[in-house]
Parts: sequence; C-alpha cells; structure tokens
Amino acid sequence: MTSNQDRGRRAAVVLCVAAAMLGPVGPGSTAGASPRPGALVYVADLHSDTVSVVDAGSGTVVDRVPVGDGPDSVAVAPDGSRVYVTDSAADTVSVIDARTGRVVATVPVGDEPSRVTVSPDGRNVYVADVGSDEVSVISTRTLAVTDTIAVGDAPLGVAVSPDGCTLYVANAGSGTVSVVRTATGTVTGGIPVGGGPTALVLGPDGRHLYVSNLTSDDVSVVDVHAGAETDRIPVGDQPAGIGVRPDGREVYVADIGSDTVSVISTRARAVTDTIAVGDGPNGLAVAPDGSRVYVSNFDSDTLSVIDTATARVTGTVAVGDGPTGVAAY
Repeated sequence: MTSNQDRGRRAAVVLCVAAAMLGPVGPGSTAGASPRPGALVYVADLHSDTVSVVDAGSGTVVDRVPVGDGPDSVAVAPDGSRVYVTDSAADTVSVIDARTGRVVATVPVGDEPSRVTVSPDGRNVYVADVGSDEVSVISTRTLAVTDTIAVGDAPLGVAVSPDGCTLYVANAGSGTVSVVRTATGTVTGGIPVGGGPTALVLGPDGRHLYVSNLTSDDVSVVDVHAGAETDRIPVGDQPAGIGVRPDGREVYVADIGSDTVSVISTRARAVTDTIAVGDGPNGLAVAPDGSRVYVSNFDSDTLSVIDTATARVTGTVAVGDGPTGVAAY
C-alpha cells in the first residue's frame, strides 16, 4: 500500500466512525451546505466527445464542453463545483470546472471506465472500470488515483451509501453486486441479482438498493442490511439507467429496448406507469427536488424531460451525438 492509500484509508475510517456516531445527514440538514447555481443537467455525448450542459429552466443547451474520447457517464460534486466524466475510449476521467465550463484535469484510470459517482462528502470519486474489473478511487484534492479495488466481472453501476462508508458495484458479467468497505478498499460481500446488472441506486433510507438488470428485463430490490435480494420487479426491455425520487416513493428506469421509462412504486414494488420517450433511452437522472426526470435517448440524440407529478414528457432537448450518462444538479 502506498503512503497516499494509507493516509486516505485512515481518514476514511475516522469519517465513517464519526458518521456512525452522529447519524446520517438528512435532506433537510444544512451540513456542508453551500450556495447552489441555477438548475443544470449534464449529458455525456458518447459520439461527440462532449458534455452538453442544459439549463433546466429554459430547456436549452447553454454550453457544450469538449472532453476525452467516448464520454460515457457523468457525476457532479455535492457542491456543484466540478463535473466528472468517464472517457471510456481514452481510459481517463475528465474533470470540468462547472463555473468556467472547461476541463481542468484529466485523470488516467483503468480500462474502459464506465460509470462514475462522487462520495457524499465530496472527497472521493469512484469509477467502474469495466475492462479491468476494478474500481478506481480518485482523490478530489489531488485529482489522482489513490486506490484500485478488484470487484466482479465487467463492473458498470456504482453507488455510495449516504454515510460514505459503503460502495455498491453492479457487475454485469457476474450477475452480482459487490459490497465494498470504503475505509479499507476491501470487498466484504457479493449479492446475486438478475442478469446483466447495469445500474443501481440507493433509496434515501440507505437500506434499499435498486438494480436494473439489462438481460433479465427486471429490477432487483436489495436489502443492504440483510445483504440479499428481496424482490424482482419486471420492467421494459433492456433496463439501464435508474433513479429514485428524494422522498423514496418512486423509482424510474430507462428501458433501452422498449423506448420507455418504467415507473415503480417502492411501496407496491410494481410498475405503476410506463412513459414513452425517445429512441434508445439509456441514462437517467432525477432532479434534486424530485420534480423532473431527465432521460438521454441514445438513438435520437435527445434528452426527454418528464414531469413526475403527471408522469408525462413535457420537453425534448436536442443534445450531442449518442447521449449516455446524465446528471442533474
């Protein structure tokens, strides 16, 4: 272990112990609060090698930021200051300064970086490297990889627990979710789910994990306390991007093969609505206030905007070529 890894892991242990003592920070807490910019949506344009920046209020593209080769996924820092983009064909992560809209760093990672997420405290970025069966951990302070964690076969989705102490990784080739203790960078378990798990999201309670299974056309519900799948919900064809409302009542799933978004009631654990969107819906993000869902349509080069109150598409925005990952801030 390098000295950077050692220092980083010791710090993570301290933070996790403190979080356990203090309890989770709820959505209404002011801990770590900072002034937020206007609502923005970031879309990774795989074939354009750009990130489209959409003003959520006007529904227009206000910037298009050149990044590395094959941008696949995008994540925003908790304070909105930076945007992290996986350049899947370049084996790098581009770091965008959200204020200037320019790339300020390019970080080499593993083979074919796919999904990316940021820890709740903003200290670490986790990147699923699908080609090297590992997760790269990037320090947001040094903008360098401080650790690599071997997980299952073809990792795609990544999600972090609200306290930042646990990382969940969807392994498309293994049909499992790896459970990683972030303080030590060690895999503590593997949970069998459906076929080809592609994306995953934690409910706001931090207990229920929802996993989209691309090849079995369903969503796994995982109780992370029990470490087991507790339900399997049929959805549309080839479910990919997934998101949950901040109140935890509904989960939204982009069905690539059906050109739809499935709406799941978390109480009933069943699909309650199906919304037609563009061609090849792939990435999906829920607005922080839960009022909108944004869906990237890979084959029609558009972003669909869904009003969650009516479960209907209220806007369609032309973005770059081959949009994939989406993040809303």
